[in-house]
Amino acid sequence: MRKTGPVVLTLALGVFGIITTEMGVVGVLPRISGELGVAPSTAGWLVGVFALVVAATGPFATLLASRVPRRTVLAVSLAVFAASNAVYALTDRFEVMLAFRIVPAVFHPVFFSVALTAAARLVPAQRATRAATTVFTGVTAGFAFGVPLTSHLAEHLSLAAAFWFGAGVNLLALLGVLALFPAMPSGERLSYGAQLRILRRPRLWLAVLAVVAVFAAMFSVYGYFAEYLEQVTRLSGSRVGAALMAFGIVMVAGNLLFGRLLERDPVRTVTAFPVLYVLVYAVVYAVGPWAVPMAVGVLLWGAVHSGGLVVSQGWLARDARDASEFGNSLFISFSNLGITLGTAAGGLVVSALGAHRLPWAGAVFALVALAAVLLRRRLGPEPARGSQPAAPAGRPVPAPQ
Repeated sequence: MRKTGPVVLTLALGVFGIITTEMGVVGVLPRISGELGVAPSTAGWLVGVFALVVAATGPFATLLASRVPRRTVLAVSLAVFAASNAVYALTDRFEVMLAFRIVPAVFHPVFFSVALTAAARLVPAQRATRAATTVFTGVTAGFAFGVPLTSHLAEHLSLAAAFWFGAGVNLLALLGVLALFPAMPSGERLSYGAQLRILRRPRLWLAVLAVVAVFAAMFSVYGYFAEYLEQVTRLSGSRVGAALMAFGIVMVAGNLLFGRLLERDPVRTVTAFPVLYVLVYAVVYAVGPWAVPMAVGVLLWGAVHSGGLVVSQGWLARDARDASEFGNSLFISFSNLGITLGTAAGGLVVSALGAHRLPWAGAVFALVALAAVLLRRRLGPEPARGSQPAAPAGRPVPAPQ
């Protein structure tokens, strides 16, 4: 990975810029609402529409891009994100901003799918998981630093400055891809039909169910992070901001830790993850009313939360190894579906039972994920096929037990 390290880090930078573009809007919605003259609920569509487009178009857009050279796909995707951020910075019309949330959302799963697969193809097989984990570091860094920095720039400079920051990161990653990314043919040149055939596998759909449930478990509570700490722990707004920052920093370390665990024993790591999440939610529920114990709980929560990304991707990819990019696009789409389902369920719990009961919802989704993982393991490995398998992120891995 010594020679390809800068390339993988460039892909992580691209992911960081994309997450900052996608989620940075969350922290500046009040400013958008005020400056563009729309209601806060209307401004919220900038977040919801993005997630829905990613969930609905991911597999199809990735399928259409599967015959295009990988460097071209990555470069065009980053250029679209940079241009969209420039539009956000320049426009004073909400309709224009909303339209340019839809366009990059189509390219979001394409970039992720190609980046994850390409990172693994660039390194020796035994380092494929580590390469994918490095790319996922861009996600956790986006949450830890990209989102708060976007909010800080909007608060202390201007809303336009926040979006120009996002455009700058996208352009830097684009230049890195053009300068460093090697010429790489388009995947395994599978036909569209060969890629779609993985959808016939019951094992794949059990893995998809696990991905949806894991992300629902994560975001049914994380989606109301601030509300939980303000209402249950009675923290002030500034302390909630500090807790968010600490949560994000711990996520970076947790992502790397779970990547190492997956390298050592992927099946046991995936099986243990939902159990670990249930235990963490039990701790969060128990210590929620007390500030100091809850500070420790936030750190534990952040460390486990980060593992959901790489654990879920690795699990689903094992059943899509002969159409790895298409499999990664399924991961992106269904993880966004899990986010939507989890935040909706969390909202219902807050309304009906109060914020303190939120960990219950997360624990239920985690148990559903555990059931899906155990059932998938009972079905055993996928029968051997004629084609040479390509690892999820380009590596050979032992079949699930």
